[in-house]
Amino acid sequence: MKMIRNIIFSIFFFSGIIFISFIFLPSFIMPQKVTLYGGKLMGYWTGFCLKFFLSTKIIIKGRENIIKDQTFFIAASHQSMFETFFLQTVFDFPIFILKKELLQIPIFGWYLKKIGSISIQRNTTTKKNLNFFENINKIIINSKRPLIIFPQGTRVLPEDRPPFKKGASRIYEELNISCQPIAINSGYVWPKKGIKKSNRSITISILKPIIAGLPKEEFIKVLENNIYSELNLLN
Repeated sequence: MKMIRNIIFSIFFFSGIIFISFIFLPSFIMPQKVTLYGGKLMGYWTGFCLKFFLSTKIIIKGRENIIKDQTFFIAASHQSMFETFFLQTVFDFPIFILKKELLQIPIFGWYLKKIGSISIQRNTTTKKNLNFFENINKIIINSKRPLIIFPQGTRVLPEDRPPFKKGASRIYEELNISCQPIAINSGYVWPKKGIKKSNRSITISILKPIIAGLPKEEFIKVLENNIYSELNLLN
């Protein structure tokens, strides 16, 4: 029964994502905001599929902690594909930082470019990478959209606690903006490996902001401690 539910979920979820992508193809020649609504729709579709096919309860805690009326960036734990899609329903049109290879995927890559995603070529030194933080600063100031990063660097298993990458602290220091930490235990429903689990909950815990101004070494320790402490409670 679990395998059948997984297969049905996957068929409907990915079919829906592809369908939404094709519906919004004409938006590529329209203003960016039209395309951004495609991402939000994908987020709602993700939530619907989890609730309908896997009986997943999605809980959002700490909405009162969301930073308002100022530039900020989001640092979220990363256990599954869930947060990539669903966080677009919690925050208005976040800007993603992602690896360059994703922009080369037909249709999906075009969509990522159109919505203003920021790419970086890992483990290389290029002129674009050297101007990375300057480019980010211009984009978020002009767009007034929050930046979102996953400081663990990749999807991890729910029980894993890898040290956070230094990129989060560099963004915090270079841009001198506050950080919105988020803990998400999605891996218990939608694991990196293996079958998805039904009749469980995913909690998105929006933690209190870390205000700009801390030394970057202290910031990354506080960020890591706050997110992992919350994940331990959610688990």
